[in-house]
Amino acid sequence: MKGLLKGLAGAAAMAAVGFTGAAKADDTIKFALLQDFTAVYTFVTDEYNQGQRDYLRLINEEGGINGHTFEALIRDTGNEPQRGIEAYNRARREGAVLVDFLSTPVSRAAVNRVLEDEIVMITVLHGRGDASDGQTFPFVFPMMATYWSQAALLADYIDNHGGGLEGKRIAHVYIDSPFGREPVPVLRELAERKGFELRTFAYPSPGNEQSATWSDVRRFRPDYVILWGAGGGQPVSVREAIRNGIPQENILSVVWMAETDARTVGTDLATGVKRFEAVATGTDYPIMQRIMEKVIEPGHGAGPRENVGTTYYNIGVASMAVAVEGARIALEEFGTPLTGDKLRRGMEMIEDFDAEGMMPPVTLSEEDHQGGGYGRVSRWDGSAWEPVTDWFNAHQDIVWEEIEKDAAGFREGR
Repeated sequence: MKGLLKGLAGAAAMAAVGFTGAAKADDTIKFALLQDFTAVYTFVTDEYNQGQRDYLRLINEEGGINGHTFEALIRDTGNEPQRGIEAYNRARREGAVLVDFLSTPVSRAAVNRVLEDEIVMITVLHGRGDASDGQTFPFVFPMMATYWSQAALLADYIDNHGGGLEGKRIAHVYIDSPFGREPVPVLRELAERKGFELRTFAYPSPGNEQSATWSDVRRFRPDYVILWGAGGGQPVSVREAIRNGIPQENILSVVWMAETDARTVGTDLATGVKRFEAVATGTDYPIMQRIMEKVIEPGHGAGPRENVGTTYYNIGVASMAVAVEGARIALEEFGTPLTGDKLRRGMEMIEDFDAEGMMPPVTLSEEDHQGGGYGRVSRWDGSAWEPVTDWFNAHQDIVWEEIEKDAAGFREGR
């Protein structure tokens, strides 16, 4: 399987060369998508990266931005920081103005380098949450809701749609890693403010065996369970929750719960489970319709057609839509050539950008690189994820307390 994934990554790298067509080299904008195709993030990378490449292909098919087309530099990092840094250095020499590792260990290792080199790094749904502080991390852009914002939103959903939080017992069940523990401070602060009992339950990585953890959860008898895992551990968590008597309607997940996870649980058994949603799924949006017409139907897609419109594919599309919008503004405002610093300033001028209704409106600024922390809750209906709320954010005062505290620690440690 790893050999196949490596082959796909290599093919992607070669295909990227053809992105620019007859465009002159100095008209080409290079985005480095240096991601983990073979190790830890394989549950998301292929679909996410496919969505990114298909969106950039769409922009090129439509003539680029004022004649400027895009080239995607695709390389496999294997989730290894040293390999990621080596790939980054190569991409920087090749003229990349943006990098996306889709790996928390690699992106964390690269933070100081991108700040020094003045190259934009996007950290969509991974990396440092405190990078939302644009004044401390001027070249790092989370662009979507941090895990702190996701936890706050899910708790707020329970508060407003589950009969209130006061007096409730909430179980936070998580993979025993920094990612799994990240939302705990926000949930604890909310528990104090809202009067609910929070208890946290860790299970060992990678999450294939969770039965002992769920025995403890069952004894707690929670009213709601918030799941904080990713990959193969997520369907295990859902099955264990149901087996231990938690109603599906009272199970909520971080963003990493996709169509494949619901199918692994069982499409009927998973019905009612909810999740945080950063980007809409499906193809019923103008951008997705254009991708279908100009990229997929002519046979230019970067991967399997059945991935188009899935959760992780659409997140990949949205990540590039925001980045390309930043490049468009930068070229209009600051002219050519596009540099990392110009791209940064362009992205900080994005206002209410929603990718034609496909995502919540994102506004970035010099101070806020998160974009407001918006999302929504969706529910598995037996065949697809259906939204049960509009786009909203919640408790950003608590979220920004965490952002500012960690950003201060970063500044002190430099």
